[in-house]
Parts: sequence; structure tokens; C-alpha cells
Amino acid sequence: MGNFAVVISILFILSVSCLISCDETKYQTFIQCISDHSSGQNKILQRIHTPNSPTYVSLLESAAQNPRWTNSTAQRPFLIAAPHREAEIRAVILCSKMFGHQIRVKSGGHDYEGLSFRSETPLSFIMVDLSNLNRTKIDLEEEIAWIQTGVKLGQLYYEIANKSSTLAFPGGLYPTVGSGGHISGGGLGTLMRKYGLAADNVLDARVMDANGVTLDRESMGEDLFWAIRGGGGASFCVILAWKLKLVRVPEKLTVFTVRRKFDPENLHLLQKWQNTAHNVSKDLFIRILLQTAPKNDTSLEKIVAVGYNGLFLGPADEFVSYMDKIFPEFDLKIEDCFSAPAGNSSCSDRPCIKKECFQVPWIKSVLYFAGKKLDDPPEILLQQRVNKHSYGKGTSDFLKSPIPDKGWKMIYEMFNSGDRQMMIMDPFGGKIDEIREDEIPFPHRKGNLFNVQYLKYWGVNTKNESSKHIKWIRNLHKKMKPYVAQSPRTAYVNYKDLDLGRNDENCSYSRAKIWGEKYFKGNFKRLARVKGKVDPDNFFRNEQSIPVLL
Repeated sequence: MGNFAVVISILFILSVSCLISCDETKYQTFIQCISDHSSGQNKILQRIHTPNSPTYVSLLESAAQNPRWTNSTAQRPFLIAAPHREAEIRAVILCSKMFGHQIRVKSGGHDYEGLSFRSETPLSFIMVDLSNLNRTKIDLEEEIAWIQTGVKLGQLYYEIANKSSTLAFPGGLYPTVGSGGHISGGGLGTLMRKYGLAADNVLDARVMDANGVTLDRESMGEDLFWAIRGGGGASFCVILAWKLKLVRVPEKLTVFTVRRKFDPENLHLLQKWQNTAHNVSKDLFIRILLQTAPKNDTSLEKIVAVGYNGLFLGPADEFVSYMDKIFPEFDLKIEDCFSAPAGNSSCSDRPCIKKECFQVPWIKSVLYFAGKKLDDPPEILLQQRVNKHSYGKGTSDFLKSPIPDKGWKMIYEMFNSGDRQMMIMDPFGGKIDEIREDEIPFPHRKGNLFNVQYLKYWGVNTKNESSKHIKWIRNLHKKMKPYVAQSPRTAYVNYKDLDLGRNDENCSYSRAKIWGEKYFKGNFKRLARVKGKVDPDNFFRNEQSIPVLL
């Protein structure tokens, strides 16, 4: 019996040693392939990080802006490639195809389902981290910018403001969001009622296809150029760079927030906003943020607060005059825009700060919507924040008619039943209405009054705690069904939600239609045909990638 135990122990040690050796061999074989397909000046071998590399975990953690899956059983990357030059990606693509690996591309890491750095399928994948591809070139005379897709929105805005006080770009609010994913999904922002989405302002692009060939607009053709501006670029190619049309803004803008306690028995102001915000001047963007407060201070009674938060493309005197006509209920005065926010320090009457208004240059408006202080230096937009302690889930809807009173009362009850949730409603109208549904893949144009984003956060990432909060947001989404766009019930692809559906093993078109038409409506079929043309072998794929339709 003793000899038998010794034999078993030896076999176990040998099998473990074999596994370790086999793992090392497969990495070495892949890296040799990379070397064979790289030029003498190509340093991609220095940018390859296997799970045994000391940098692997830190790169993976920095990729996950939502750390909900940090301890997940979801598959991690076979390895991470972090190129410094666009040409270095070619060898990664060619060798991935040869060895049967997928490619997942990470620009900023804000994918709501984490699909740029994790997989729910058994197929092995390589994460291509574009963070080091972060060069910009701004031409003031032509009013354009070329940016690589590792550039975050904060860097883009900073670089523009460094060269001009009257040029801007109509992108999103959050500075750590990557330009690659944001623009390829559409790109909502505070300037969209005036100038359209981020994707509406793309003039050219540089991409690398499944054969490792670099293409621009002319060589890729108009079909692919159409698809990557709102259809999610990760389904078709690796987007390397964007050529963007910059837009003009005045030297003086006005940012503001008016806060009210959510009173389900007095919905006059909410209903007025719903019937007004999408019809006002293109120079005014005024959204609402619904959330519970306080977040952390247990000494104060929890309330549900509504924030009317916005941007006016003009100086404070013009803003106050205009708001006095359309929203006299806000009681905004010119002095409010040049003094400390109006409120009460004791918080005896909630919300604590009732209104705030500031006349600022455009770059300061970027700081304001990013939650920074107005006296912070613009360089703060260049900081790379890694979220390690807040977990969340998001989803979305579009509204074609105002929410009735009974809908708002349901929302109030739901918000009172939970904590750390938020609902953001962005008004459409203006330039959004003037662009055809099929101009780019983003179809949510005229007739859509608002985009709604639902967010739920929690601080302890146990299975039970996560399940409780995910159940809450799914319940709210279910209860919102009578009040949102139907046939199909639509959603925004940049607020990705696998609850809407996911691809089957074969990535069939019929299965993908379940979620695809919610994001893209009638444009989904054209996207699938473009996919069949440029990537017929479905190399670029994930749980919600565009399927092949030949």
C-alpha cells in the first residue's frame, strides 16, 4: 500500500509538471509565431504579457472599470498584448487566427458587460490593450483632429482646449472613457442636440482587418466606414484611429444644476421638463438625474432627489433670460452664476444645495460634468482612474412619449426600496432629429424624446449581494416596459446589457436578431451583411457581436 501511495504521488507530481510545462510551451509557441510575423523594428514581443508575467494582473485590473468580474469564473485572456505602434497589432491578429484564439479589444475598459477583457464562452482569447496608442494631431485651420483609439475622452478634450478656446468635440461626459468604443457605438454627450453624436462627426478612420491589413476610408469602402460609426467596431476590425470634425463653441458657456426633492404627489415640474427639454433651443441641453441621497451619511433621512443638470452654449445673462421664459420655476438669477451655490449648510431643508450656475469656458464645462471642481487644473482630465471598490450593472431604454404620473410613482417606490441607484434621462431633439435613421447604424433619431440609462451600484462583491442588486435593476427595467419604445423595445449599444440576449455558439443571425434589433432596429440586417463581406469567418466576435449574413 505504501509503494502504491508513492507511485500515485510521483504520477501526480509528473502530471502537474507536465501541465506547467505544456502551458509554458503553448505560450512560447505563440510568442515565437509573433516573432516570425514581426519586422526588425517591431517591438511587440516586449508588449506581450502572459498570466505568469508580473504585469498581467495589473493590466487586467486597469482594464476593468467595473471590477464586478474580478473574482469571476469567466475566462480571462490567454495573454494580453499592449502595443505601442499600430503595426504591432498585425502579428497578434495573424497568430491568433493560426492558433484559434479570439481577439478582444480594450480602449477604455468601460464596457458595461466587461466584454473587452473577459469571456463567457470557452473559446480562448487575447486582449489587445490600446491604451498606449494615444497620439493626437489637431489641425486648427481645418478644424479637425486625428486621434488614435487609445486616447481617452479627457485627453481629447484637454488637447483641443490647449490649442483653442472656441473648438470642441461632441463626445461623452466621462474623461476615462476610451474613444475607440465610445465613438464606434454612437457617443451621446452634452453637445449632441447642437452637433449630433460623436459618430456623426467622424470624417475618416484607420482600421486593421482580420487579415492584418491597415485600411482608411477609401480603401475600406463606404459599407465598413458606415458600420464602424455606431455599429460597434469590435465586430468588424480593430479601429486604430479616428479623423474627427471639431465644432465651434462660444468662449463663454453656462453650466447649471437645479435640485428638487422628488415628490410623487407634485409631478408638475417633471412633466413640464418631459414636454419641453427635447423642443428647446439647440443651444440648451438639460437632462435629469434621479438618485437617492445621501449616499453615505446615515445621519440624514434618505430622500429621492431630482437634478436638472445642463449646459447652455452662451453667456450667463443670455442663459438666465432664456430660462426665465421656459423654466421660471428654477428661479435662476444672474447673480446665481457668479456666486456660491444656493443652499443651506445644515441640510435642514433637502436637497442641501438647491441650485448652482457657473459661466465657464468649454473645458471647464467638461470638468463640471465629470464631477470635478471648477478650479481643478485641466490636467486632471489626463488622470487614469482605476475603479476597484464599486460594482455595478447598467441598462437602457428610449422614450417616444413622456412617462405618465403612474409611471413616476412606480419609479419613486422602486427608488425608495433600494440604495445607490441612478436614472439618467438625456433629451434628444435638435440635430439628432435632423439625421436619418440609416445615416449611420445608430437609429434612434426623430420620434425619440429621451435616452434613459438605469444604473445600480454596490460595495461588496459577494454572490448574494450582487444578486440582490442585479435583481433590483432587472425589476425596474421590467416595470418600465409600458412607458418606453416598443416593437422593438430599444436600447443603446454603448450601455451593453447581456440580459437583452446573446449570441449562440454558431453566432446565428436569427438568434442575434433578438438583441441586435433592439440596438440597431432596421440597420441590424445591413450590419450583418457588412460583417459577411469584411469578416466572413467571424474572427472578430463576442457574446453580442454582429453575426455573419452572406
